[in-house]
Amino acid sequence: MIQITLDAYLLDCLLPDLVGHDRRLSSFIIYLYLYRQASQQTNWSVRISHQSIATSTGLSRSAVQSALAHLQNRQLIATSRAHPTAVPLHRVLRPWLRLNRQRT
Repeated sequence: MIQITLDAYLLDCLLPDLVGHDRRLSSFIIYLYLYRQASQQTNWSVRISHQSIATSTGLSRSAVQSALAHLQNRQLIATSRAHPTAVPLHRVLRPWLRLNRQRT
């Protein structure tokens, strides 16, 4: 079994922000799922379809689409496609790392 390390920020700040304030539990679930998948890549990106995310998380495809749009608006992921029907590439952003570097 592969182990990953979660940044404390995910549980201390992002969880209460997305789930408590935004009332978007699905966004937090999707972010954690993408975080786990992308953490295995050097560029923190994963190419995966909405249906694959839905199947893996137990959410509906429409819930996945809504959550991804919310995460993009919050600048927690960046999504790109080679063309409109291509499988999207989701890059997981970790803006709190940038904040920590600025403070030191």
